[in-house]
Amino acid sequence: MKDKKQSRLRRAKKLRAKISRQGVTRLSVHRTAQHIYAQVIDASGGKVLAASSTLDAGVKKAVKNTSNCDAAAEVGKQIAELAKKAGVEQVAFDRSGFRYHGRVKALADAAREAGLKL
Repeated sequence: MKDKKQSRLRRAKKLRAKISRQGVTRLSVHRTAQHIYAQVIDASGGKVLAASSTLDAGVKKAVKNTSNCDAAAEVGKQIAELAKKAGVEQVAFDRSGFRYHGRVKALADAAREAGLKL
């Protein structure tokens, strides 16, 4: 039996292959116990156009705790604003093998509300 990380990476690989076939810019999310990170990566996969996380000073000031849905929503808002500044309107949501639930869902919903098309 595989461990949790290997299973997540297998799911992530499958999802990224599908996104790369579409040839679109992707919003990649990584979640740890304490923080959540988001990057907008161009279609070739070689360049990060925008990045945000709960480690950013602006996000840390806005939230009390970095490991909850409120913090993830704040990161979602910020990444949408940064993506728009970079000229990106539509992205494919790459959840990196994490379930679309809790903090990952909160980040995606906040990005949608801030005007990013997922």
